[in-house]
Amino acid sequence: MAARLLPVLLAVLLAGLAVLAGAGSAGAHAALTGSDPQQDSVVEQAPKEVSLTFSEQIAVDEDAIRVLDPAGNRADTEETPRSLGSGGAQYAVKLRAGLPDGTFTVAYQVVSADSHPVAGAFTFSIGAPSETSAAVPDQASGGGAVGALYGIARYLSYAGFTLLVGGAAFVLACWPRGAGVRPMQRLVAFSWVGLTAATLAMLLLRGPYAGSGRLGDVFDLEVLGGVLETKTGAALVSRLLLLAAAALFVAVLFGAYARREDPKERRDLTFGLAIGGTVVAAGLAATWAMSEHASTGLQAGIAMPVDVLHLLAVAAWLGGLTALLVALYRGPAVERAAVRRFSRVAFGSVVVLALTGLYQSWRQVGSWSALTGTSYGQLLLVKIGLVALLVAVAGLSRRWTGRLGEAPGDTGAQGPEGEGASAPNSTEAATDSAPDSGDGERSEVVVATAEASERAEAERPAAGQGAEAEAGAPGAESAATARVPVQADPAREAQLRRQREAASAATRKKRRDGDPERSGLRRSVLLEAGIAVVVLAVTTVLTTTEPGRTEEAAAGTSAPAAQQQGPVSLTVPFDTGGKDGKGTVLLDLDPGRSGDNALHVYVQDAGKEPLDVPEVKVALTLKAQELGPLAAPLERISEGHWSATGVQIPLAGSWTVAVTVRTSDIDQVTVSKNVRIG
Repeated sequence: MAARLLPVLLAVLLAGLAVLAGAGSAGAHAALTGSDPQQDSVVEQAPKEVSLTFSEQIAVDEDAIRVLDPAGNRADTEETPRSLGSGGAQYAVKLRAGLPDGTFTVAYQVVSADSHPVAGAFTFSIGAPSETSAAVPDQASGGGAVGALYGIARYLSYAGFTLLVGGAAFVLACWPRGAGVRPMQRLVAFSWVGLTAATLAMLLLRGPYAGSGRLGDVFDLEVLGGVLETKTGAALVSRLLLLAAAALFVAVLFGAYARREDPKERRDLTFGLAIGGTVVAAGLAATWAMSEHASTGLQAGIAMPVDVLHLLAVAAWLGGLTALLVALYRGPAVERAAVRRFSRVAFGSVVVLALTGLYQSWRQVGSWSALTGTSYGQLLLVKIGLVALLVAVAGLSRRWTGRLGEAPGDTGAQGPEGEGASAPNSTEAATDSAPDSGDGERSEVVVATAEASERAEAERPAAGQGAEAEAGAPGAESAATARVPVQADPAREAQLRRQREAASAATRKKRRDGDPERSGLRRSVLLEAGIAVVVLAVTTVLTTTEPGRTEEAAAGTSAPAAQQQGPVSLTVPFDTGGKDGKGTVLLDLDPGRSGDNALHVYVQDAGKEPLDVPEVKVALTLKAQELGPLAAPLERISEGHWSATGVQIPLAGSWTVAVTVRTSDIDQVTVSKNVRIG
């Protein structure tokens, strides 16, 4: 029954491996956190520019931000958006002069730091709202058929990497005899083909995926040229170059290495393959780290190498686990020494996963309250519990591995490196040691043996027939006539060979499956793989869940709501991009609850000295109740100090405070921050 479930399990496991790297880079994509003018706001005069603020660094092109007037015509100058600082998360476009009153549409299409496209639109009005005929594309980037194909290619690339690296590592480090086993060769070779095809598909689909969304742009050379200039395009090209080196590694592993007989030459080749394979595998893992979420945000210089280690450990563990399943169910008997070596490799991988996962969890969660009080943190706790269960089942597999040496009839036959290899009985040992190329070559050996036996049997009576003929023995003619149809019927001979081959294969399988220790090991490894699929399913949900650190930041603070009642103080850094444009805004809202409040605003330069700027504006929005923006009527009190009285807070909740600072006629920035009031 387990053998019948194996193909299904492997298919599910391959699908689950697609989301694996998300475990190391889980995070929400860039989101629009603020704008000037704000969404649905009404301004008295036409602004000189429109600025957008995102939650993380983004990449833009010349049409990343478009402003359309009520008639649907371009209201911006159609120039490439300029960065306003803030680590590449804030951009602005200039507007044309003499814009009419009415409702304007701002459409944006950018690429977030984790390589995912982000698109959206909102409106603001000059003078008064009006009807608008501006048309925003229905097909958002990253969606439709292109998005689905890109997602499939992305998942297949993760699966191919895991099986390629894990399968090759299993053969080289744990089961050298597996280099000559046909099912292992197919596993690694098909993984390389899948990863290469998926990478090529991603490179061709990247342009329309992050841009137009049209499948017809896949083979547009101009679009492809633009992709090659991006960080993601460079990562994909680097991956293809590394896959060329990986192809050479695979060819040597299953070619010269599999045929090498001399122990010294085999050790030297093993050392060279280990060094080269490690470099290629680390390089492949780095192509994900350099282009996705690990490359930006908090401690990117540490997060990228940690992400590489995480991916390598995942491949060594789950890719090796898949290779072990293939060996147990499709290959010859696996030596107990090979299983023990993989057990040590898996244990080391789990340790690396625990350490790197702990760091990545801190990077995404950030606090104990986020771990227990957010959806991301709670899912992470579930994943930790499942991993603990997976490790417990792996311990059961280690126990079965230990029992292999206690099996009756285990002669401790020497493996390819002089280590003990299980041999439950001499017949099985002879069957498995003769061929090293898997079931197909074993069949050829059986067929060849059967043919030799038939020829020997045919030759013996033929010789007798010749003697009788020479002596003129009676009945010789009739005996020869009786044997002619058997020798002259190739179809009958082929049928006999197939029957003998099937009987021999059934005998070998029965003998192998009759070993209780190996059967127990196969069942425990199968259970490990099943739990791994569940772990990967939880990881899938984690990759689409807003991280705890971000969720708490949206609430304003990581402290419980009960501790947030009372006066509210905010520190908001800003950078207008001009001369002396960096500084900090300090806001004090008292008493910090619903009703009338007093607001004091202090502007300081980079040296913490009062900074007298031409204009400061503060607006509050309660998005959950669709209230605002509520402008605070600020009055200048002294140098760098503004205040407002009677600031109305209608409801308690998580408010967005938008602070606009203008340091010159053209240098202006709007920075938003969330805080709980009441």
